Amino acid sequence: MRYLLTSLLCVFTLSLTAQVDCPSPYDGNGDGNVSIGDFLEMLAVFGDTDTDSDGVWDSLDDCVDLAACNYTNDPSEPCAYIDVLGVCGGGCEGDGDDDGICDSEDDCVGVLDECGVCNGPGPMEVVIESITILYDSVYAEQIDEWWVFEIGADTVFNYTCAPVFSACGDLVSHEGYNYSTVLIGDQCWFAENCKYLPMVNSTGYYVYGYEGIDVAAAKATDHYETYGVLYNWPAVMTEGICPSGWHIPSNGEFTQLTDFLGGDSGAGGKMKEVGYDHWNSPNTGATNSSGWAGLPGGLRWSGGFGYSGSDGMWWTTSEYNDDPVMRNLNYSNIIAGWIEDYPFYGYSARCVRD
Repeated sequence: MRYLLTSLLCVFTLSLTAQVDCPSPYDGNGDGNVSIGDFLEMLAVFGDTDTDSDGVWDSLDDCVDLAACNYTNDPSEPCAYIDVLGVCGGGCEGDGDDDGICDSEDDCVGVLDECGVCNGPGPMEVVIESITILYDSVYAEQIDEWWVFEIGADTVFNYTCAPVFSACGDLVSHEGYNYSTVLIGDQCWFAENCKYLPMVNSTGYYVYGYEGIDVAAAKATDHYETYGVLYNWPAVMTEGICPSGWHIPSNGEFTQLTDFLGGDSGAGGKMKEVGYDHWNSPNTGATNSSGWAGLPGGLRWSGGFGYSGSDGMWWTTSEYNDDPVMRNLNYSNIIAGWIEDYPFYGYSARCVRD
């Protein structure tokens, strides 16, 4: 709304020869200029104000907040504010990676690695395919000669990327190894034993039959390749054995698995790898119909290693009578059993999806 001020000449006639001028117009701030602000100040006395001084009465103005980015715009607009992207009334509440894309619309809040994975670990291996040296030249007229100089290099890299896990049955990469996975009921399991080995024969990490301390040598053994690592219970309870989004199962989660397979009394046969390549004969009732592919990795105890070929044993995170619980498969029956056992024994481990 605009207000038009007009000066009115007011003359009081006292007689044919004398007159008195009206008082000077209202100049509230005393700047010698009668402006819209003076007029609004004067009219405020009669019950309305203009808080944001935009020339619109507050009673007619939908936005009078000076912190709003549109308070001087169309008075029929509600107040709007600058969002994190600097847009007036944009509504974006966050831009965590400062890429100019609102987090709610951003496919990756962070950085894509060379393999295209958001905040990923990067490639498993980087190989330089080729290096092309770039040159430029300049002609020196005074000596009639061309000067050639290097300005950089164009390097082509070849990246070996870990498989991207999108659904159970895909491979999942962890610490340089790609684990197979299997869906059993509503659970997604590793279909092979854990191979995480930051050290060997120290603080609870063992490879069956290996007594040294060289991790590379331990990983080069056939037993490591087939059966993975044996962990004592304190070691299996630390972070690192399972990749992000996976964990060592509780006894209850193992029970959920065996219940889906018909109960502990018969689930063992459905969980054991078929044949005698790794299991001792008779490998009773082994069908591996679940795809869990249980292997007899044996154990580590105070007397050394034992029971490879006859028993597969896996830690849980649960306790019973203050001792940790492990699950067991045996070559001579189809039972998926469990017992509480000594925490310093070394058993295999599997991961299940969170």
